[in-house]
Amino acid sequence: MCTSHDHDHGQEAPQAGAGRRSFLRATALLGAAAGAAVALPAVAEAAPASVAGHRPDPDSRRFTLAVMPDTQYLFDGPSIDKAPVEASLRYLLEHGKDENIVFLSHLGDLTQNGAAPEFAAISEAFELLDRRGVGYSVLAGNHDVKSSSTDQRGATPYLDAFGPSRFERHRTFGGASADGYNTYHLFRAAGREWLVLALDWRLSDQGYAWARSVLAAHPKTPVILTTHELVVEDDTLSDYGQQLWDRLVKDHDQIFLTLNGHYWPAGRATRKNSAGNDVHLHLTNYQNRYFGGAAMIRLYRFDLDRGVIDVETVSPWILGRAGKGLNELERQEIELSGDADRFTVGIDFAERFSGFAPVPARAARPASKMLLPGTAAYWRFDSAVSGTVRDLSGRGNDLTVVSVGGGTLGWSADHHPDQPGHGSLEFRGWKSPLKGAYLRTVDGAPLNSAEFKDGYTIEVFYRMPADWDPDHNAWAGLVSRQGTGGAAGRTGDDPDEPLATLSLSNDREPQWAMRPLNQQGIATNWGQETPLETWWHLAVVNDGRHTTLYVQGCPVVRNPKASAVGITSVGEPWLLGGYTYADKIDQIFHGRLGDVRIVSRALPVSSFMTH
Repeated sequence: MCTSHDHDHGQEAPQAGAGRRSFLRATALLGAAAGAAVALPAVAEAAPASVAGHRPDPDSRRFTLAVMPDTQYLFDGPSIDKAPVEASLRYLLEHGKDENIVFLSHLGDLTQNGAAPEFAAISEAFELLDRRGVGYSVLAGNHDVKSSSTDQRGATPYLDAFGPSRFERHRTFGGASADGYNTYHLFRAAGREWLVLALDWRLSDQGYAWARSVLAAHPKTPVILTTHELVVEDDTLSDYGQQLWDRLVKDHDQIFLTLNGHYWPAGRATRKNSAGNDVHLHLTNYQNRYFGGAAMIRLYRFDLDRGVIDVETVSPWILGRAGKGLNELERQEIELSGDADRFTVGIDFAERFSGFAPVPARAARPASKMLLPGTAAYWRFDSAVSGTVRDLSGRGNDLTVVSVGGGTLGWSADHHPDQPGHGSLEFRGWKSPLKGAYLRTVDGAPLNSAEFKDGYTIEVFYRMPADWDPDHNAWAGLVSRQGTGGAAGRTGDDPDEPLATLSLSNDREPQWAMRPLNQQGIATNWGQETPLETWWHLAVVNDGRHTTLYVQGCPVVRNPKASAVGITSVGEPWLLGGYTYADKIDQIFHGRLGDVRIVSRALPVSSFMTH
């Protein structure tokens, strides 16, 4: 799997180009509609006949949580208009598959007066999701129930419409408190279980006890807490929000995100919990905007590979009407782009959840499992080196230590998380004066004369330390072949360069530079900069015709299209951690090397050592 390591975690930052699908759909329509004024429709547009319930992909590491805040002004006594809510719900149905929408959370104040006719109308709208089995949660806001009461208030029109019996047939429904006003919901995404805790406007002592019991029953499940009141403005909690933080949130590390409505404008806060981890607390509410917020929805797009949640706020009701022409206020509201409405939250999910659900370390794999057909050499460093490193392929390509200037090799248990062997050699190379130690294949090793005419795969794990210095450490070879182009009669480019080298440039870019059998000059593949203090996996794959360099299992852009057949040889050794120029050692690697494997055929990514 291609993974990225070069991003910051744990900080909120402006969004840069992510999640623009809805925006582009909107602006494409706006171009034709700008300046036009139209009457508001009495009912929502009909959903396409093709819209059907969808099952979210439970394994995709990208998924979307939809959030709908206060809709109360759309359900206010004789002023009832369920069209915007229906438009938002139809939008979720239409885009459920391509957005991988896993769940919808309503944040309370569904209605203005908590009256039965108001609940009947919004209840009918939510039947769109019920009929298609789409998971969602609702909760009571202060306008849905008597605001001075707690969750022990007894029967209400809210409970008649959205009590536990409504959700029992939903596969995401986990359970409810005895009073019926608090519920929890479970969904699967990114290969794990997630929990939405939907809490009443005001928790009683019994409500707090129930919430704690739910968390205790799901100790390894990340939790998104939804309630009506918590954040009041940027960096500020309400009095009740502070109580909720003190009595529930701060001591339960599972809660990493809270969502609430009630106040406006939208805002955000971040608090450190008792475990020292960030909890992101978000206020979203647009009832003060045009048409009571027009059932605006917020899309939380989780991307576990990038370590972010991209947040977008959009009005599907206005979006769906854009083709007919919009009035001035609708054009302003179709999609909100302020800092509180469109942003990115950076979270290293594995690290954030490690306190309650640590990712188990991948176990070491036996060397025998790495010996695929065609394996020419396989070296790993499960313990300190003393003399000879055996070639575990059994082909006799053993390595010996070569010391320069009294340099030595160290050993560490540190390793790439997907490396088969759980150890690495520490190279301590330095230039001017040259010092360090490297490994070379023994004289007569079969690898020394191999030309790989039918293709090859070279894999290596490496890590550069914080004190890696381009002036003293650049251009050292991770894996290289001794011998020069001049000695092989191939004088194109610099004849003193080695016949093959997988090196790191002064910008820490991996470079595969070698002389194919069918070229006089040097063929070069380049990767991008690889940051320090991070384990990387490189693979050079040649299929007998062309060569591709992979970083973390991802093909790089600078892979030449020219034909490259085999690797030229003059029978000299291969080196690990060393680079020669004019057939003399010129540079020694500074960093750690993990497992190294050479296979005499092209391997697919699925057969790399990371899999």
